[in-house]
Order: sequence, then structure tokens, then C-alpha cells
Amino acid sequence: MSKYASLCDEFYVNLNLTTEMELPSQRETVLHFFEQIQRQYPTMRNFYCRERGEHVLEEEKENGKYRWATVEPRRILAGHVNPPEIDETLDQHRMILDLAPYSLAISPLDCESLNLMFGFDFTYRGNQNQLVAEALGVSPALEKLLHAPGATVISNEPAIQFALGDDCRTQARVNVETRTTAYHVRTGDFPEEQLSVYLTLRRYGSLDGGEMFVEAYNKLAGHCFALADDYLVENVLRPLQHAIAIN
Repeated sequence: MSKYASLCDEFYVNLNLTTEMELPSQRETVLHFFEQIQRQYPTMRNFYCRERGEHVLEEEKENGKYRWATVEPRRILAGHVNPPEIDETLDQHRMILDLAPYSLAISPLDCESLNLMFGFDFTYRGNQNQLVAEALGVSPALEKLLHAPGATVISNEPAIQFALGDDCRTQARVNVETRTTAYHVRTGDFPEEQLSVYLTLRRYGSLDGGEMFVEAYNKLAGHCFALADDYLVENVLRPLQHAIAIN
């Protein structure tokens, strides 16, 4: 079990490499790329195509733990839902980034952005917007609004984005996504939905001379772990976990 699994109901790690130019779409090229992934992960055997030229390879989803990879016209994506160990997921991403330049002719010059995201889902039946306000608070300048006569929170999705360095090429974003709507609040009928917290690290632009995708990815992973361990766990994840437990 990964070290973050005990903090939420579902934990997942996603990779997103976006290119400036369109990726090769020939049948042989795409299939060869996925065949190489499958050699490393034989249980990834469900292959299918979506509209708009999207190709997907994934494991069975029955046990709630699965890997997946997708090739779109200008993006390579991959993820692992509820990984037993987070290092297994990072190795999966590194392998794909190692394959991409040779199998899909992606140059470090062709990088528009490289993303690594940690996702944390909490199952909660109730007003998720109110729960977030109680667990995480709101800006002091806005806090008194919650005490206005008859006030009920119907939208509350805090987010912050900041650069890691003066050139702003590497940026971090933390955001909370709720699924409660005004209809749910009005009717009092709250479905059991996922409340999500996302930590995303994004590197913009072409890679530096001599730098490879795995090297850039490792730097993003280092930032992700530092922000998650030093800030997110105690200030966001545990307060949400505690608020859900007592509601």
C-alpha cells in the first residue's frame, strides 16, 4: 500500500506530456508503442480507440487498482490508480518517457508541457462545499460571509498556483474539486460522490539542451513529494479526512 493510501479512499498518479506538434498516428507506430508497454506490464491488455484519434491501453478495473496509458494527437498520458507502491507508478512513467522519443519521434524540443499529478479522492455524501469550508477554512476576508442570515455554501473549490523559480517554467497547483450542486443543496438529496484534491506539478516549454524527459520528470517528482509531505498531508488531507469522519 502506498504511503498516501491511508489518507483517502482513492489515490492515483498521472503523467501528461503535451507536444507542440502532432504525434505519429500510423497504425504500426501506435501499436508498436503499446506493445512495448505491454511487454513490461503484461496485464495491460485492454486496447481500444476513442473518438478524435485517442488510443488507450489499460488493465482490468475490477479490483479498483489498474494502470492505463493513452496516446492522443498531441498528448501522451499514463496513470496508476491505487498503486501498491508509488515507486511502481513512477517507474511506469519513466519507462513511457524513455520509449516516447524513439517510438513516437518526440524530441525534447517538441515539449509544450510535462505534468505530474497526485490525486486524492474522498467519498462523502453531503454538502461537500460546506465540508471543505469547515475543514480548510476560507480567506479571513470572506469568512464572515458564511455567517450571513440563511447562508448555505453551494460552491467552494479553493485553488492556488505558484511558480517554483523566477523563470516560472516550473509551476505547482493545488486545487479542491467538489461535486455538490445547488440542486443537491435545495433538495437535500446528496449522492455519494468523490471529493477530490489535486497536486499538479507542470514544467513548461522545451527541455534544456542535453536534458531528457526522465530527468525533467524526476525533478517534478521531487517537488511533488516535498509539497505533499511537507504541506498537503497535514494542512489539507488530514483535516478533510477528520471532517468526513465526524460528519
